[in-house]
Parts: sequence; C-alpha cells; structure tokens
Amino acid sequence: MTDDDEPTRAARLLDAQAKAERLFDEIGERALVAPGEGERAVSDRIRDLANELFGTTRHWHKRIVRSGPNTLLPYKENPPDRVIGADDIVFADFGPIFEEYEADFGRTFVLGDDPVKHRLRDDLPRIFAAGRRFFESDPSMTGARLYAEVGRLAAEAGWEFGGWHAGHLVGEFPHEWIEGADVESYITAANDTPLRRTDKAGRVCHWILEIHLVDREREFGGFHEELLTL
Repeated sequence: MTDDDEPTRAARLLDAQAKAERLFDEIGERALVAPGEGERAVSDRIRDLANELFGTTRHWHKRIVRSGPNTLLPYKENPPDRVIGADDIVFADFGPIFEEYEADFGRTFVLGDDPVKHRLRDDLPRIFAAGRRFFESDPSMTGARLYAEVGRLAAEAGWEFGGWHAGHLVGEFPHEWIEGADVESYITAANDTPLRRTDKAGRVCHWILEIHLVDREREFGGFHEELLTL
C-alpha cells in the first residue's frame, strides 16, 4: 500500500481508469476483437497493447476475453478457448495496474447486426448509470441493497443478472481485502454493511460496479464495469 493521502488516491484511481478507458478505445479502433480470432489470442494482443501504450506489464486479476456462450459464465470459470464468430458478442474484462493503482474495466463488443445482442450491449451502460444513481441516492447504501437494485434493473430490461456479486473493492495494489469477512469486500446479497466506509487502515473504501447481463435462452451475455465511487 502507498502512503498517498485521499485526494491523491482518488486522483490516481481516476487516472488509472482513464488509461483503461483509452486502452479499450484503442481495442475498438484497431479492431482487435474480430471474427476468426481465438479469445486467448485477442487477450494476448490486448495485453501487448497495454504494454505498448502505457508500459503496463502487470494485471491484478486474470485477463478475460469471452465470446458467444462463454459470455454466460461468471468470473471464476475458465472455459476452453473459443474462436470468435462473424455474428458474435464478446466482452473483455481487464485489471491493469498503473503506477501501483488498480483499474478494473469491462466492455462488450457486438459483431454483426443481431438486434438483440445490440440491445443487450446498449442496456449495459444504461443499467450501470441507473445503479450508480441509486447508490448516490443514499449515503448509507449497503452492498445488499445495491445488488438487489441492479438485479431489479436487469429484470426490468428483460435480462437475467449473471453474477453472485455486482462489484468489489478497488485501490492500491493489492487492494484491501477484509480478513475473515470476504463478503464485505463485494456488492452482494449477503453484504449488509455500508459501502461508504473506511478500511482497517483508515482509508476511504472505493468500489467497482459490475453489470453482467445474460440471456440463457439465446446463450449469450454481456459485461460492463468501472469505478462506482469516483
């Protein structure tokens, strides 16, 4: 952990996210997510691009590129490599470390013209924004209440929420993990603690909000994540 004061911590977390956002913009501009490419090959190209742009060689969690039915799976799963199809949906979830601060950024790409896949992709940032507004509406917001609300928003839009949690703590590498109370590190149904709090070192807790929407009947999903609290 660094000895940075809170304004510096906040600024550096925002800078890390800005770099991650630029990385993902470049993924689109360079058409790295393309039909005929394997998921692992795309993941490796994104890793190399992060190094090219920012000198980033470390990621605090496993790099994820998933397509088609693999997009239904939660983070902990490790499906076999899959070749991206011409009419596919693909999401990327990366956690690059920039100057000892973590970013966590996820976006969804749609190849082809399938209107349902496009609707899902477009619903992801809209539901993220609605979840953030709900969080901002109550200074005592708990993880359980926010998790329930993003699940409600997903169902209202016609999707299933795909994860057991909707986000987690983020900060300096490695970010704070509450000993003996892992559930309090997540935005999840069992976390009845306020999200606005300090950690055991007295630092303000900062959070990532994750939106994972799935359509099990059509066998695809999408993913969107970024900072919630800054």
